[in-house]
Amino acid sequence: MDNNKQKIIDLLRSTGRDGIERVLKEFDNIGFFEAPAAAKKHLAHKGGLVEHSLTVYHVALRLAEDMRTLRPDVAINEDSLKIVALLHDVCKATRYRWNAEKKEYESDYSVMPVGHGEKSVIMLLRMGLELHDDEIMAIRWHMGAWDLSLHSYEAQKNFVEAGSQSPLVPLLQTADTLAAMIVEKGK
Repeated sequence: MDNNKQKIIDLLRSTGRDGIERVLKEFDNIGFFEAPAAAKKHLAHKGGLVEHSLTVYHVALRLAEDMRTLRPDVAINEDSLKIVALLHDVCKATRYRWNAEKKEYESDYSVMPVGHGEKSVIMLLRMGLELHDDEIMAIRWHMGAWDLSLHSYEAQKNFVEAGSQSPLVPLLQTADTLAAMIVEKGK
Protein backbone atom coordinates (compact mmCIF):
# COMPACT_ATOMS: atom_id res chain seq x y z
CA MET A 1 0.00 0.00 0.00
CA ASP A 2 2.84 2.42 0.80
CA ASN A 3 4.29 1.86 -2.68
CA ASN A 4 0.97 2.78 -4.35
CA LYS A 5 0.60 5.81 -2.09
CA GLN A 6 4.04 7.05 -3.12
CA LYS A 7 3.27 6.47 -6.82
CA ILE A 8 0.15 8.64 -6.56
CA ILE A 9 1.98 11.36 -4.65
CA ASP A 10 4.82 11.41 -7.19
CA LEU A 11 2.47 11.45 -10.20
CA LEU A 12 0.32 14.24 -8.77
CA ARG A 13 3.34 16.33 -7.76
CA SER A 14 4.79 15.91 -11.26
CA THR A 15 1.87 17.96 -12.63
CA GLY A 16 3.09 21.05 -10.78
CA ARG A 17 -0.58 21.96 -10.38
CA ASP A 18 -1.47 24.79 -8.04
CA GLY A 19 -3.10 23.33 -4.95
CA ILE A 20 -1.80 19.77 -5.28
CA GLU A 21 0.09 19.93 -1.97
CA ARG A 22 -3.10 20.99 -0.19
CA VAL A 23 -4.93 18.06 -1.78
CA LEU A 24 -2.24 15.61 -0.66
CA LYS A 25 -2.39 16.99 2.87
CA GLU A 26 -6.18 16.67 2.88
CA PHE A 27 -5.92 13.08 1.65
CA ASP A 28 -4.39 12.11 4.97
CA ASN A 29 -7.30 13.80 6.78
CA ILE A 30 -10.04 12.04 4.78
CA GLY A 31 -8.32 8.66 4.60
CA PHE A 32 -7.91 8.58 0.82
CA PHE A 33 -4.92 6.26 0.91
CA GLU A 34 -6.65 3.69 3.15
CA ALA A 35 -10.14 3.77 1.58
CA PRO A 36 -11.60 0.87 -0.40
CA ALA A 37 -12.69 1.36 -4.00
CA ALA A 38 -16.14 -0.07 -3.23
CA ALA A 39 -18.12 -1.61 -0.39
CA LYS A 40 -18.57 -5.03 -1.93
CA LYS A 41 -17.62 -5.24 -5.59
CA HIS A 42 -14.15 -4.40 -6.90
CA LEU A 43 -11.23 -3.75 -4.56
CA ALA A 44 -13.31 -3.64 -1.39
CA HIS A 45 -10.26 -3.66 0.83
CA LYS A 46 -7.99 -1.18 2.58
CA GLY A 47 -6.04 0.73 -0.08
CA GLY A 48 -8.39 -0.37 -2.87
CA LEU A 49 -9.18 3.21 -3.90
CA VAL A 50 -5.51 3.97 -4.51
CA GLU A 51 -5.12 0.70 -6.42
CA HIS A 52 -8.16 1.54 -8.57
CA SER A 53 -6.95 5.09 -9.22
CA LEU A 54 -3.58 3.81 -10.44
CA THR A 55 -5.25 1.18 -12.64
CA VAL A 56 -7.47 3.83 -14.22
CA TYR A 57 -4.40 5.97 -14.83
CA HIS A 58 -2.50 3.14 -16.55
CA VAL A 59 -5.50 2.18 -18.69
CA ALA A 60 -6.04 5.86 -19.59
CA LEU A 61 -2.38 6.19 -20.61
CA ARG A 62 -2.72 3.27 -23.02
CA LEU A 63 -5.95 4.60 -24.44
CA ALA A 64 -4.38 8.05 -24.91
CA GLU A 65 -1.43 6.46 -26.76
CA ASP A 66 -3.83 4.64 -29.08
CA MET A 67 -5.83 7.81 -29.63
CA ARG A 68 -2.67 9.70 -30.61
CA THR A 69 -2.01 7.03 -33.23
CA LEU A 70 -5.56 7.00 -34.53
CA ARG A 71 -6.17 10.74 -34.24
CA PRO A 72 -2.91 12.70 -34.00
CA ASP A 73 -4.94 15.92 -34.25
CA VAL A 74 -6.67 15.25 -30.90
CA ALA A 75 -4.69 16.70 -28.02
CA ILE A 76 -4.71 15.01 -24.62
CA ASN A 77 -2.77 16.85 -21.95
CA GLU A 78 -0.61 14.46 -19.88
CA ASP A 79 -1.02 16.42 -16.65
CA SER A 80 -4.79 16.57 -17.09
CA LEU A 81 -4.82 12.83 -17.67
CA LYS A 82 -2.99 12.29 -14.37
CA ILE A 83 -5.34 14.65 -12.52
CA VAL A 84 -8.59 13.11 -13.73
CA ALA A 85 -7.50 9.47 -13.61
CA LEU A 86 -6.00 9.65 -10.14
CA LEU A 87 -8.62 11.94 -8.58
CA HIS A 88 -11.92 11.02 -10.24
CA ASP A 89 -13.12 8.97 -7.25
CA VAL A 90 -11.86 11.14 -4.39
CA CYS A 91 -15.41 11.18 -3.00
CA LYS A 92 -15.09 7.48 -2.16
CA ALA A 93 -12.73 8.38 0.68
CA THR A 94 -15.81 9.57 2.57
CA ARG A 95 -18.28 7.01 1.18
CA TYR A 96 -17.39 3.75 2.95
CA ARG A 97 -17.26 2.79 6.62
CA TRP A 98 -15.82 -0.38 8.11
CA ASN A 99 -18.38 -2.43 10.06
CA ALA A 100 -16.24 -4.40 12.53
CA GLU A 101 -19.15 -6.59 13.60
CA LYS A 102 -19.93 -7.71 10.03
CA LYS A 103 -16.26 -7.50 8.98
CA GLU A 104 -17.13 -5.62 5.80
CA TYR A 105 -17.40 -2.14 4.35
CA GLU A 106 -20.76 -0.44 4.14
CA SER A 107 -21.82 2.54 2.04
CA ASP A 108 -22.54 5.78 3.85
CA TYR A 109 -24.23 8.47 1.75
CA SER A 110 -24.76 10.90 4.63
CA VAL A 111 -21.69 13.07 3.92
CA MET A 112 -22.69 15.60 1.23
CA PRO A 113 -25.23 13.44 -0.65
CA VAL A 114 -24.78 14.78 -4.17
CA GLY A 115 -23.85 12.83 -7.27
CA HIS A 116 -20.68 10.76 -7.41
CA GLY A 117 -18.85 12.85 -10.03
CA GLU A 118 -20.11 16.16 -8.70
CA LYS A 119 -18.98 15.30 -5.19
CA SER A 120 -15.44 14.55 -6.34
CA VAL A 121 -15.26 17.85 -8.23
CA ILE A 122 -16.64 19.80 -5.27
CA MET A 123 -14.24 18.16 -2.84
CA LEU A 124 -11.21 18.86 -5.06
CA LEU A 125 -12.18 22.50 -5.57
CA ARG A 126 -12.77 22.94 -1.84
CA MET A 127 -9.33 21.45 -1.19
CA GLY A 128 -7.91 24.24 -3.33
CA LEU A 129 -7.00 22.33 -6.49
CA GLU A 130 -7.02 24.34 -9.69
CA LEU A 131 -9.10 22.31 -12.16
CA HIS A 132 -9.48 23.12 -15.85
CA ASP A 133 -12.94 23.01 -17.42
CA ASP A 134 -12.23 19.78 -19.32
CA GLU A 135 -11.02 18.14 -16.10
CA ILE A 136 -14.18 19.20 -14.28
CA MET A 137 -16.30 17.75 -17.08
CA ALA A 138 -14.31 14.50 -17.18
CA ILE A 139 -14.55 13.93 -13.43
CA ARG A 140 -18.21 15.00 -13.31
CA TRP A 141 -19.23 12.64 -16.13
CA HIS A 142 -16.81 9.75 -15.53
CA MET A 143 -19.71 7.44 -14.69
CA GLY A 144 -21.16 8.11 -18.14
CA ALA A 145 -24.39 6.32 -18.94
CA TRP A 146 -24.37 4.65 -15.50
CA ASP A 147 -25.12 8.08 -14.07
CA LEU A 148 -27.85 9.10 -16.52
CA SER A 149 -30.81 6.83 -15.83
CA LEU A 150 -32.42 9.10 -13.26
CA HIS A 151 -31.37 12.39 -14.81
CA SER A 152 -33.24 14.83 -16.93
CA TYR A 153 -33.11 15.42 -20.65
CA GLU A 154 -30.90 18.43 -19.88
CA ALA A 155 -28.37 16.25 -18.02
CA GLN A 156 -28.23 13.86 -20.95
CA LYS A 157 -27.56 16.76 -23.32
CA ASN A 158 -24.84 18.10 -20.98
CA PHE A 159 -23.20 14.67 -20.93
CA VAL A 160 -23.15 14.45 -24.72
CA GLU A 161 -21.89 18.03 -25.07
CA ALA A 162 -19.10 17.49 -22.52
CA GLY A 163 -17.87 14.50 -24.51
CA SER A 164 -17.98 16.55 -27.69
CA GLN A 165 -15.96 19.38 -26.16
CA SER A 166 -13.19 17.33 -24.59
CA PRO A 167 -11.65 13.93 -25.42
CA LEU A 168 -10.76 13.68 -21.72
CA VAL A 169 -14.44 12.98 -20.93
CA PRO A 170 -14.88 9.74 -22.93
CA LEU A 171 -11.27 8.76 -22.25
CA LEU A 172 -11.73 8.80 -18.45
CA GLN A 173 -15.15 7.18 -18.66
CA THR A 174 -13.74 4.33 -20.79
CA ALA A 175 -10.62 3.88 -18.65
CA ASP A 176 -12.70 3.75 -15.45
CA THR A 177 -15.11 1.22 -16.93
CA LEU A 178 -12.34 -1.01 -18.29
CA ALA A 179 -10.45 -0.84 -15.00
CA ALA A 180 -13.45 -1.74 -12.83
CA MET A 181 -15.17 -4.26 -15.08
CA ILE A 182 -12.23 -6.06 -16.69
CA VAL A 183 -8.81 -5.35 -15.15
CA GLU A 184 -9.92 -5.43 -11.51
CA LYS A 185 -12.68 -8.02 -11.88
CA GLY A 186 -12.33 -10.70 -9.26
CA LYS A 187 -9.78 -8.78 -7.19
